[in-house]
Amino acid sequence: MTTQARALPRFLALYAALFAAFGVASPFFAAFLAGRALRPEAIGVVLAAGTAMRLLAGPLGARLADRLAAPRLVLVGFIAGACGIAFLYLPAQGVWLLLLVSVAHASVLAPINPIADALTLRAAIGRPTAQAIDDQIPPAAMPDPETRRFEYGWVRGAGSAAFILGTLLSGPAVARFGLNAIIWLNGLLLGLAAWWAHRLPNPAPTPMFAPPARSGGVRLLLRLPAFRRLMLVAALIQGSHAMHDGFIVIHWESLGIGDATISLLWSESVAAEVVVFLFIGPWLLDRLTPATASMLAAAAGILRWAVLAETTSTLASALVEPLHGLTFALQHLACMRLIGALVPAELAATAQAFYSTVAVGAATALLTVASGTLYADFGAAGFWVMAALCAFALPLASGLRPARSAMP
Repeated sequence: MTTQARALPRFLALYAALFAAFGVASPFFAAFLAGRALRPEAIGVVLAAGTAMRLLAGPLGARLADRLAAPRLVLVGFIAGACGIAFLYLPAQGVWLLLLVSVAHASVLAPINPIADALTLRAAIGRPTAQAIDDQIPPAAMPDPETRRFEYGWVRGAGSAAFILGTLLSGPAVARFGLNAIIWLNGLLLGLAAWWAHRLPNPAPTPMFAPPARSGGVRLLLRLPAFRRLMLVAALIQGSHAMHDGFIVIHWESLGIGDATISLLWSESVAAEVVVFLFIGPWLLDRLTPATASMLAAAAGILRWAVLAETTSTLASALVEPLHGLTFALQHLACMRLIGALVPAELAATAQAFYSTVAVGAATALLTVASGTLYADFGAAGFWVMAALCAFALPLASGLRPARSAMP
């Protein structure tokens, strides 16, 4: 068995532990804060402060991994730090202490996914170098499916499946041991993830390493027209999920749909995400270009949001929820495939952080705020705005190219 073949189970284990840790904490974290006698306004401040810190710390932490040329070591450090800080929630009391722990925890959690994604892509496929960009080497083709070591989607799909299992585990754990159980589970799973991160293969040094790539990383990335276009497409398509994630449950409840049915509807979308990550997505991307896959995701978004804007039917909602596999998972895979072809290994974590925090994270945060106004003023009809975002993304996605673009 080759070194890279042996690496795949380690990446799978890392993502399973990480996403299970996220899954056990997500459903009940606000309830945990409420159990510490925080009022709703204070809970909102704690959660918002964590989100704001992620937007800042994600790019900084990922840039640190690139500048040190030690992504695995930095990843282990951040996960171990997140493990240790998680347990500080247990003795913390009062809004200020909980706010401090939340901000500290968010600061080390934020870079983890971008660095892990960068390492996974680097292990799965070959990577261009920053020197190639500076020298404007002619465009390179996408990695050949025949020589690809493994699919990123397999690893990310394992993470999504583990997130589901984590959420399913958290309910019985809280019922049996109380809300502190989510902190114990989160911390222990993060500790397991740190161990698996330490077991990842250490990336080989880049043979054509260029010192200029160690500074001005984001500027270097933004000199690539294809990267700029990709970030805009991702912001529009993935940002269009903001209204769904924030208000669809409220909308379904207003239609008289029961909690059990709502849970099934939500599970449909997550299950579709896992299926696309593991099976359908890699198969489609091997037969379509990332541009065509992104256009398919945008078209699926137009259909999904238009139906939710107009229907009051539970059946209609059930039929469009699986489109989440296209609107999120397929588009994410297309982004990973293009980032893998466009971005030099020395800037891989920086690119991943820019994608997840600036392009998608900041866009989603802004659109979530806008969605509150839209839902308050127009109800479900506000989904037409989300459909319009996907419509704007269609012509932009058609111009995405798998090859490295020339410098301006």
